[in-house]
Amino acid sequence: MQHKNQFHRGFTSRYNLTRPVYYESFFYPDATIAREKEIKGWRREKKLRLIESINSTWDDLAKEWKNLYVPQPSLG
Repeated sequence: MQHKNQFHRGFTSRYNLTRPVYYESFFYPDATIAREKEIKGWRREKKLRLIESINSTWDDLAKEWKNLYVPQPSLG
């Protein structure tokens, strides 16, 4: 949600990237960082094949997320 609404200045807001088309889940942060570094080292063609292996139509994988989490007003 933060990326979609560009709450923070950075890569996603600079390049207007608000539609996630690929993601992986990890339990440990160090595994996440290692995988991110691995993928960043790949050529563009390999990254495109990775995305298309799970999302061949490049759908926005977060389009329904707003329906899953609706912040509640604070009671304090």
